[in-house]
Amino acid sequence: MKEVNYIVVGCGLASISFCEELRANNKTFIVFDDQSQKSSVVAAGLYNPVILKRFSAVWKAKEQLALSAPRYAKIENDLNIKFDYRLPILRRFTSIQEQNKWFSASDKPLLELYLSTNLVKNNNSFVDANFGFGEVLHAGRLDTETLITNYRHFLITNDSFIGTSFVHDKMEFVDEEIHYENIKTKQIVFAEGFGVKNNPYFHNIPLAGSKGEILKIKAPDLKIDYAIKSSVFVIPLGDDLYNVGATYNNEDKTNTPTELAKEELISKLKTFITCDFEIIEHIAGVRPTVKDRRPLVGRHAQYKNLYVLNGLGTRGVMIAPYVSNQLFRLIEHGEDLENEIDISRFN
Repeated sequence: MKEVNYIVVGCGLASISFCEELRANNKTFIVFDDQSQKSSVVAAGLYNPVILKRFSAVWKAKEQLALSAPRYAKIENDLNIKFDYRLPILRRFTSIQEQNKWFSASDKPLLELYLSTNLVKNNNSFVDANFGFGEVLHAGRLDTETLITNYRHFLITNDSFIGTSFVHDKMEFVDEEIHYENIKTKQIVFAEGFGVKNNPYFHNIPLAGSKGEILKIKAPDLKIDYAIKSSVFVIPLGDDLYNVGATYNNEDKTNTPTELAKEELISKLKTFITCDFEIIEHIAGVRPTVKDRRPLVGRHAQYKNLYVLNGLGTRGVMIAPYVSNQLFRLIEHGEDLENEIDISRFN
């Protein structure tokens, strides 16, 4: 049998970050992924330390950015690819009152690092922004599709990837080990996203799931090299392409794009973008969201070598390295998880 320290189930943002913890600590592992979960691939990929609807700080923003920036830089270097792009995010103001709320928020200790106090005037004739913008600092965009596609290839090249579904019933618990077909391991980490609902060991964790849909458009006249946050995000991809999103649907748990969401995105986009555009692509995925908006991380109550790494929600780009580091320290060093992310908070 092939013997590894870990089996990791899933190959999205969470599992990639955990694999990087394993690589940094010379742990051997195998990743299972059948590409059935789409949330990481279809994610807009923004990392943004501010909740722009309410002008409030993202949970643990400083700590998350401190870990995520070097983590992604190392992957870029190791795989010789580019997927992390620093990108200004401009929050469109709709009134003088919103401007005042922004400047008031910029004085708060948790936000002063991230909210510029300089009002950005609109100079684009195809953008309706009479009250200007506020700029978010230390923000950017991850090309999640490029990251995941290349990381999967990297794992395949290193004989560390199996592109099939993980069948939970095939696990055999033998003393302190787990046997799965011809693989022997000490620990299994499930980073399955919304697919955890089909996991008999963790299907009861309170993962709600929120479907998100985005459009990729081509708008040759728009010519912006910054992201705009208004009723929807508009995110430049290069070559006159932009992502527009995203919707939130807590009822539909499929990865199928819908005409209703498409119409919603187009309608909202046209409230502040006045140039013509062409829809190039329409994609959907179910985000692994949690009611209290905190990740779901921890050890199974009965099977002590089974772990879950899930519930990253809409901010997986920033959160993934932070919670992966915490889970690794729990497993290898016995350090307690923060109460806010530990699945035991729901016991």
